[in-house]
Amino acid sequence: MYTRYPAVAGYFYESEPASLRKQIEWAFTHRLGPGSIPKVSSSRARNSLGYISPHAGYMYSGPIAAHTYYSIAGEGKPDVFIIAGPNHTGRGTAVSIMVEGEWITPLGKALVDAELAKEIVKHSEYASPDIEAHLDEHSVEVQVPFLQYLFGNIRIVPIVIMLQTPRVAQDLANAIIKASEKLGKDYVFIASSDFSHYEPHDIAVKKDSLALKEIEEIDPEGLFRVIDEYNISMCGPGPVATLLYIAKFYGISKAIRLAYATSGDVVGDKSLVVGYASVRIPLK
Repeated sequence: MYTRYPAVAGYFYESEPASLRKQIEWAFTHRLGPGSIPKVSSSRARNSLGYISPHAGYMYSGPIAAHTYYSIAGEGKPDVFIIAGPNHTGRGTAVSIMVEGEWITPLGKALVDAELAKEIVKHSEYASPDIEAHLDEHSVEVQVPFLQYLFGNIRIVPIVIMLQTPRVAQDLANAIIKASEKLGKDYVFIASSDFSHYEPHDIAVKKDSLALKEIEEIDPEGLFRVIDEYNISMCGPGPVATLLYIAKFYGISKAIRLAYATSGDVVGDKSLVVGYASVRIPLK
């Protein structure tokens, strides 16, 4: 069994378990976070299809990401978390899925749901089994400690998307739908993405509001359109569009913005910022 060790522990988040737990609790209680540490439901209530969550260092995006995980905590633990992020390293395949093994973080091990991962690959034209893209990629990794903090042992399907186009996103969405329905898996999809990169605060907020409007209306084609038209440097349109295509399949018409801020809101320097959002896709 392949073991994937953390690439950004001690850099994007604390490397010692006790310090990492404190950092996650800081994110939950931050003035830009939910404001309190969540209570994890002991029973499962499947009210959400998935979420959008940022993936910067916890000191920057942690309070915004905490809104996603606060909501997840209240619905209880699903069978598996499908976590899709963009490819920042340029390594691997068009859609790289780690189909077996385990992920190590300072908070423990997360097992890959091999059955679901292999079934997704089977139904996709673009996805393939690949480890290379995952080795140094942070976009999926930074989501895992939040989930371990809430639930302890979890199962994941890690997906890294290099080719971010509507066609690839729709193909992956269809594969996830077919695979999860065939296997009867109760999953939560986490689309990992930051929004505008290194823009002045006011410009980032304006551009990101355009992208968020398309997301809130469950319009993946519209999202790609405004990204191109307004030169929005959102790094994860592929993972987000995948989630939106799944939502459209199930007749979901609205997403709920849980939180939005920029790095400037967190650290005070608004000259060049990165935008962060947490968004929930409700099932009902």
